[in-house]
Amino acid sequence: MSQSKLEIIFGLAAALLVSSFTIGLAESISSGFAGFWGGLPFWIITLSVLALVYYDYWDTCLRKKNGDQPPTS
Repeated sequence: MSQSKLEIIFGLAAALLVSSFTIGLAESISSGFAGFWGGLPFWIITLSVLALVYYDYWDTCLRKKNGDQPPTS
């Protein structure tokens, strides 16, 4: 397998693992003692961080950069 395909596969696996952990943590905080309104700030932080995680995944693994294109002659 090529390096870029491995980056895509492992990057997606890592992003999904981080997502499942943080969403599970936020859900358990909201359904526990804190309640929905007590857990809302953590939900906002969680969704903001996940947006950054998936943006970094897209920027690193999926976006075509100028240096990645083969030279044209």
